[in-house]
Amino acid sequence: MTGSSLPSRERLGAAYETGEREELGDYIDQALTECGVDVPALTARHGLGPYEITDKWRDW
Repeated sequence: MTGSSLPSRERLGAAYETGEREELGDYIDQALTECGVDVPALTARHGLGPYEITDKWRDW
């Protein structure tokens, strides 16, 4: 697809919609937990809220 035939979110560079980001966040949280990572302790050590673990890599 090229030009205006692309869906608007792809033209704007958005990779994920809100629901998709939430699902991805849940997946990351679950994967870390299954690998023995205490996610609440990890985020607390870095001064982050529970949903801020990937904010460093978000590009608005």
